[in-house]
Amino acid sequence: EQEYADLEEVWKAEKAQVQGSQHVKEALDRARAEMESAQRQGDLQKASELKYGRIPQLEAQLRQTTESNGKSQPLRLLRTQVGAEEIAEVVSRATGIPVAKMMQGEREKLLRMEDYLHQRVVGQDEAVRLVSDAIRRSRSGLSDPNRPYGSFLFLGPTGVGKTELCKTLANFLFDSEDHLIRIDMSEYMEKHSVARLLGAPPGYVGFEEGGYLTEAVRRKPYAVIL
Repeated sequence: EQEYADLEEVWKAEKAQVQGSQHVKEALDRARAEMESAQRQGDLQKASELKYGRIPQLEAQLRQTTESNGKSQPLRLLRTQVGAEEIAEVVSRATGIPVAKMMQGEREKLLRMEDYLHQRVVGQDEAVRLVSDAIRRSRSGLSDPNRPYGSFLFLGPTGVGKTELCKTLANFLFDSEDHLIRIDMSEYMEKHSVARLLGAPPGYVGFEEGGYLTEAVRRKPYAVIL
């Protein structure tokens, strides 16, 4: 309760600090709009009063408020400017790329990729190294940007880490295992069943609906397909 009370006091102080400068900015904007309106209407007396009286007074008040805010401690709970984190969050909502992965340094993240994958995948050093090398080549621009980062065929009995490596890779690249699209290929043994993956061709029933794979990729363009 004491910590909550302290945070509430900090929040109230920061809110009052922000509102003080905000009110001055709003008054300055209104004064400038009134001056422009008076100039258009030919009311030169009112325009002069605003231009040489009210507006300079508000500008000086705004400078004083800004200087006092700059000398005080930086805001902890409130933000008045758009920064890198806010931009990353907006881009994350539009593209599906997680904020944490966008903010983290690309070079640092890729150099430590094997260590991250080995936190959940035991052994399989060669597979982890090949996957990491492919991701690094693609991110460094050495691969075709219009093609996937890589296509891999993992062989081995149950329990050696094939699926776990895919889950860990999705979590590393996109910060969530939800970006893993799983397809059970035993359901697509017949030739005609490919239409369920890619969608029916034009003129056939279900053409407008799309396929399981194409719809999943459309909803999550950044994903690992297993």
